[in-house]
Amino acid sequence: MRSALTIAYQIQAVVCGWEIYRLTGDPLSLGLIGLAEAIPSISIALYAGHLADKSNKRNLLLWTVAAFFLCSGGLALVTSPELQAAHSTAFTVNAMYALIFLSGFARGFYSPTGFSFIPQLIPKEQLSQATTLNSTIWQFSAIIGPALGGFLYAGFGMTGAMTTVLVFSVLSFVSVARISSKPVVQAGNKEPVADRLREGLRFVFGHKVILNALALDMFSVLFGGAVALLPVFAEDILQVGPQGLGVLRAAPSVGAVLTMSWLSLRKVPGKAGTTLLWAVTGFGVTILLFGISTSFYLSLFLLFLNGAFDSVSVIIRANIIQLETPDEMRGRVSAVNSMFIGSSNEIGSFESGLTARWFGAVGSVLFGGSMTLLIVGYTALKAKTLKEYSY
Repeated sequence: MRSALTIAYQIQAVVCGWEIYRLTGDPLSLGLIGLAEAIPSISIALYAGHLADKSNKRNLLLWTVAAFFLCSGGLALVTSPELQAAHSTAFTVNAMYALIFLSGFARGFYSPTGFSFIPQLIPKEQLSQATTLNSTIWQFSAIIGPALGGFLYAGFGMTGAMTTVLVFSVLSFVSVARISSKPVVQAGNKEPVADRLREGLRFVFGHKVILNALALDMFSVLFGGAVALLPVFAEDILQVGPQGLGVLRAAPSVGAVLTMSWLSLRKVPGKAGTTLLWAVTGFGVTILLFGISTSFYLSLFLLFLNGAFDSVSVIIRANIIQLETPDEMRGRVSAVNSMFIGSSNEIGSFESGLTARWFGAVGSVLFGGSMTLLIVGYTALKAKTLKEYSY
């Protein structure tokens, strides 16, 4: 299920980014994609976590995938050659932003529901391995999706690519439908929604290890994400076209999959908290080097390393949350997690687009990488609880 939906999402992200940049030529337009998705995703996340904790998770996932399918169908329609010929460029771009905005609500529900559903499918003693495997599957799908999206766009255009997105969305829906329903953990809970949301926030902000891990991820990726600007690098700096964009977008996931596969066979080396800090440091260094690279193959290798370092932090953060969160709060804690991740990824895309307009794409990436390293240094000095954490 997750594999098919991730492939669909990644194809859509690549081709929509390329199409919007092709139509506008403005790097800020790429940042606005992230902002359009982040606002609904973050705003609905806490309520989605509350609903996931007290609802049938399988059924909620089905509704989520169906909503994504409808938004993707809308994108396929407004970007078709017939409608683009009949309307202005501004209409097409604004319609794409509107549909991406609506899909952000589906993503806001998907993250806490999918995360909290895993413990209902896997015995607790296998949860850590299952979490690593789940992240590995996501990353493996994130290799296939961007590369496939780039080649589909080059060979069959926007319509062919979006048709493939719809096919994978249907596969995801069928996969979820084949899972039998599980008991609702808090079916009889009548506690007011506001109280339950506050309880989830209090738990996260009162748990230093979880809070520090989430904050480190949020602020480092907020400034250190170069993925949003890859269409600019592919088109203007490396000059490799949509096929090259797909390969560049897939490179971090290749590094992540190989690293996660290695880690799935052994324990994370050293103290998990200290290893997390070193991994984010590596993430920041590779971003800086990518920013000054003018070689396609060197850039590809740096993005590979970037994904490898990022995957270590993803695994450690996911394990911390799964191991430290009680069953009855998994949805709400996952919702807070998705708010942090949404802030770092999507709002980070907006930050990259905005600073690219001010400083250029290279300046934006160099600024972001430098800020990431400063944040790691500050965390290492202040978050002693995280540094000493092991599991």
